[in-house]
Amino acid sequence: MNDTGTDLIPAPRHIRDTLPGGGTGHVIDEDTEIDAGPGTERVARWLRATVGTATGLPLAPHGDSANRILLRIAPELADELGGPEAYRVAVDGYLVAIDGASETGLFWGAQTLRQLLGPEAFRRAPVTARTEWALRALVIEDAPRFAWRGAMLDVARHFLPKGDVLAYVDLLAAHKLNVLHLHLTDDQGWRLEIKRHPRLTEVGAWRARTKVGHRASPLWDERPHGGYYTQDDMREIVAYAAERHITVVPEIDMPGHSQAAIAAYPELGNTDVIDTTSLSVWDTWGVNPNVLAPTDTTLAFYEDVLTEVLEIFPSPFVHIGGDECPKEQWRASPTAQARIAEEGLADEDELQSWFIRHFDRWLTGRGRRLVGWDEILEGGLAEGATVSSWRGYAGGIAAARAGHDVVMCPEQQVYLDHRQAAGDDEPVPIGFVRTLEDVYRFEPVPPELDADGAERVIGTQANIWTEVMESRQRVDYQTFPRLAAFAEVAWSRLPAPEARDFAAFERRMTGHYARLDALGVDYRPPGGPRPWQRRPGVLGRPIEGAPPIV
Repeated sequence: MNDTGTDLIPAPRHIRDTLPGGGTGHVIDEDTEIDAGPGTERVARWLRATVGTATGLPLAPHGDSANRILLRIAPELADELGGPEAYRVAVDGYLVAIDGASETGLFWGAQTLRQLLGPEAFRRAPVTARTEWALRALVIEDAPRFAWRGAMLDVARHFLPKGDVLAYVDLLAAHKLNVLHLHLTDDQGWRLEIKRHPRLTEVGAWRARTKVGHRASPLWDERPHGGYYTQDDMREIVAYAAERHITVVPEIDMPGHSQAAIAAYPELGNTDVIDTTSLSVWDTWGVNPNVLAPTDTTLAFYEDVLTEVLEIFPSPFVHIGGDECPKEQWRASPTAQARIAEEGLADEDELQSWFIRHFDRWLTGRGRRLVGWDEILEGGLAEGATVSSWRGYAGGIAAARAGHDVVMCPEQQVYLDHRQAAGDDEPVPIGFVRTLEDVYRFEPVPPELDADGAERVIGTQANIWTEVMESRQRVDYQTFPRLAAFAEVAWSRLPAPEARDFAAFERRMTGHYARLDALGVDYRPPGGPRPWQRRPGVLGRPIEGAPPIV
């Protein structure tokens, strides 16, 4: 990686100046046109809608001007640079040329051009009378390390309006992240309209009040909280993301984290153990004992749900959760015990595996792939399942060695709800201290894996859980700037964690903070929270003596 002084994030694989001293190669102005080759029309439209709007330049379709931005699909770059998302940006005295191995690669090249133009290119309207935008003469060649570069956004614990989700799609795209994993259902809320079962949102999308801070906090917000996305809302989000080459992966959590669904349809719960008609949408945090009953009724219900999910989301992956499923109700339930005996299962762990295997087969039969949290390893892993390894690396290592694909997202490294510093000013301090540098030194592929196992790590993901993030402002604070460091880890081929040049990354972040300012992101400043970002008196759950990054 040859850094010639640009502040690009994530860092490209190769960058070189083509004039001594980094001289100006091309000036973009009101006469600059976009020469869109076959298959590049959507990228041209995006450039006009973002860069054109921010600069006030028309970026008209190409006529006969030599002053142009040339967009081309060049499939040979896949072999030359490494994969279908590869791109090349070349700036000389004649034009700006962006070549992509595919439309996706071309789009990432266009994102790089936007960064080269400076922070003003990230605004929604011109802020100066500037009419010329000078670019250095250079060549950038780049391709990502991982195919899955994701962020999980939890909209179940605290609902984010559609506009905020769309804004996060743009933020992911600006960082060359390509998966938005939406955590749509949990004990505290069901956020997706299901037409076959309308009470999921009529009842399950709303809770009477909300715990403020950690579950041990004495504070409550007594206002009802809720919201959901209509199917058209979600189709809009999916289409908006697709225009930006981001796949939206839906998560419908089962068999645990399901009290909102049971509150709406009590027959889904273990009715032979508890009075499920007394349950409401949960108003606090933690691991909930009320889990789905392993009945044919439950299976059919969730097949209905997933049938509608598949109609909305073209993603090849569907996340079914599978985590934190307490077994106490199943141990006490004659119905669950009868299912164990009927299926010849050894115990309740295998009953959970039976549940997951059912939906693995169901999704496979419809051309989709099941992905779940690493608890789906318990009792035996479903044949086609992909594992999101969150409880450290161990689950991912086991899954990879067994021939399963893995997305590495260990809590100790990339859970962005965890606090960013040890100071008393950190709002609602949760979990481990994970600084910007800690995230930058995260390594998704553990050294315990051999070459074959390492190939099974298809990517990595940062997770944004929102129990203590009640607004977009709080999500911004917890997510940024750490998501920028994570994006570089996911995209760039960095050296070993201990050899990474964090000081150079910090220098590049100086320019990147200006981009985040232009985008309106309420990030955590390097010196600590601003006064309005603090939450004095709201209890968190800091974990002292947390293990170091490994």
